[in-house]
Amino acid sequence: MDFEEDLRQSLKVLKEGRIILYPTDTIWGLGCDATSPSAVEKIFSIKSRSSNLSLIILVNSEQMVERYVKDVPDAALQIIDVSDKPVTIIYPAGKNLAPGICSEDGSVAIRICNDPFCNELITRFRKPIVSTSANLSGKASPANFDEIDQEIINSADFVVGYRKNDRQKHTASPVIKIEKNGVLKILRM
Repeated sequence: MDFEEDLRQSLKVLKEGRIILYPTDTIWGLGCDATSPSAVEKIFSIKSRSSNLSLIILVNSEQMVERYVKDVPDAALQIIDVSDKPVTIIYPAGKNLAPGICSEDGSVAIRICNDPFCNELITRFRKPIVSTSANLSGKASPANFDEIDQEIINSADFVVGYRKNDRQKHTASPVIKIEKNGVLKILRM
């Protein structure tokens, strides 16, 4: 399957409220429509993950961040501008997202994706996509496709072929939380 066919199939599955297994600009992820409550519930079920643990979403631009965050702090835009690698920012308050995306305190974790596949998929979908590591809750995140548990692969409605043969060891992105008072906290490096 080629890049374009992977995009078409992924888009179809996302629009149907189902789950994709796909490469991101960091590690492989399970993804769905971040605005669909039933799709988000499926992600929690697949991962055997408590629904009180929030999920990261991917967007393709600062403009898209603004559609899903109440009052984007200037500090976030500065972090995005100076970062030379993918970075996940936890904003104080999300909006327009399915239950389970935002934390109990209302905050939301968002990464502007730089991967060509993800960017094009998000552009065509015109909504954010959940990106949670392709592993069962509590297990190690896979560094590449070969490390993904067969149970996770079988649970996806569509597995993207793009970058399946990439043997490079990838890691999760750093996570920076911006508190309501503007204080920055580094949660993961």
